[in-house]
Amino acid sequence: MARDEAALHAFVEARRGVLFRSAYLLCGDRDEADDLVQTTLVKVVLGWRRLQRLDNVEAYAKKTLVNTFIASRRRFWRREQACGELPDRPAPDAEFELALVVRQVLADLTPKQRAVLVLRFWEDMSVEETARILGLRQNTVKSHTARGLAALRAVVQEELV
Repeated sequence: MARDEAALHAFVEARRGVLFRSAYLLCGDRDEADDLVQTTLVKVVLGWRRLQRLDNVEAYAKKTLVNTFIASRRRFWRREQACGELPDRPAPDAEFELALVVRQVLADLTPKQRAVLVLRFWEDMSVEETARILGLRQNTVKSHTARGLAALRAVVQEELV
């Protein structure tokens, strides 16, 4: 048991710097790289007994580092950008103009397509719930959703280009 702990401690001490450099190159931030290495090493430590049977524990640690980085980028909170101070003015008018365009496109859709899109995406209802409320079949709800979204995307893409 003491040999396992000594080998684990030696591995962590020897590879921490190498893992940190790789993590820093992946994310470009020292604090985030520290967190990434820490998370990776926790995973390595938790699986140490099983990992000793592997030929290359270092390769496992690097793969774990990269997989942990990729998984962290998928999280919703990663897309948020913190700012130090609140802006004095509201957001630019481009968002307002886009909102007007979306409203106009919604108004141009058939009433059923509009109802399906509002229930599905504004009210966050499932296909089943939307079908039940509107008295439609689920496949009809799906086709109205697809056609309505296609119309929205076409107009919004034109506006953004």
